[in-house]
Amino acid sequence: MKEQIKILKKHILTGTSHMIPFIVAGGILFSISVMLNPAGAATPTEGWLAGLAQIGLGGLTLFVPVLGGYIAYSIADKPGLAPGMIGAYLANSMGAGFLGGMAAGLIAGVVVKQLKKIKLPISLKTLGSIFIYPLLGTFITGGIIVWGIGTPIAFIMQSLTSWLSGLGDVGRVPLATILGAMTAFDMGGPINKVATLFAQTQVDTLPYLMGGVGVAICTPPIGMGIATLLAPKKYNAEEKEAGKAAILMGCVGITEGAIPFAANDPLRVIPSLIVGAVVGNIIPFLTGVLNHAPWGGLIVLPVVEGRIWYIISVLAGGFVTAIMVNLLKKNNTDDSAVKAVAEDDGLDEITFDEL
Repeated sequence: MKEQIKILKKHILTGTSHMIPFIVAGGILFSISVMLNPAGAATPTEGWLAGLAQIGLGGLTLFVPVLGGYIAYSIADKPGLAPGMIGAYLANSMGAGFLGGMAAGLIAGVVVKQLKKIKLPISLKTLGSIFIYPLLGTFITGGIIVWGIGTPIAFIMQSLTSWLSGLGDVGRVPLATILGAMTAFDMGGPINKVATLFAQTQVDTLPYLMGGVGVAICTPPIGMGIATLLAPKKYNAEEKEAGKAAILMGCVGITEGAIPFAANDPLRVIPSLIVGAVVGNIIPFLTGVLNHAPWGGLIVLPVVEGRIWYIISVLAGGFVTAIMVNLLKKNNTDDSAVKAVAEDDGLDEITFDEL
């Protein structure tokens, strides 16, 4: 079992190591466009900032297919790349987020690996890697996602939305706990979107909802960035670099900055993100913070009432996440695995520190 977990972690690490540059490049460019937007904390729609936002969103759109594609590549070599990317793209477009992309990559990798066990005639062997395996692998993986998980995801989202709409009489602490946990759970996935949309659509009538959710949106990446600064020995080189970018993305309300950490170690990271977001969400709910923008992070401070408590909430949630995840994590032992990934890509002449 331990050996299987180690192999699975290697496949996921391959996916995340290729994914991180897309999140960092896309996230930072999009963050800059939001920060410079004269209309306030929102995606720019006019001028060169709109173009900059579009470039950034390109990276934030592609990282899920890249994650799924390279997980499948790690399992089944090049024939798994197309099925993994296409499967992850489909999963993400249906609202499954990065978790759906990871699942699609694993499914594609296993499917193609099994297809490669089928003996082909000598005349067809050259077509196997570039035509037969990618074609059949994409059809099977895509079919599982489109016809297998698409309908359940839509049903879950509708059910969660209806459930949240019926929580009008629940107390503020339970509501803050629910919204904070949902916002942090999948960092841009379907559960996150249900919670954030619930608060965003009521920003004019119930701005206290965004007062809390605006904090919960940013505590996952800020918390993980703080964690890498407090205990650098618990993170590999790529994660430490991603942590710096995550703090910036968190300040601008981009939850996806925490995804590289959650993908590498979901069992320790995701619960820590949830607890930090819940703490960060409860404080504004109890102190009467109002956020008049349908956005999160520190960038909304100009339109926040109760700014001091908002900042305290962000720091409290971030440090709770950082302390909890560092208590759960052991010192990093994945450096050799990252180096192996680099060598597999023909980068063996580059030192690990340079990565």
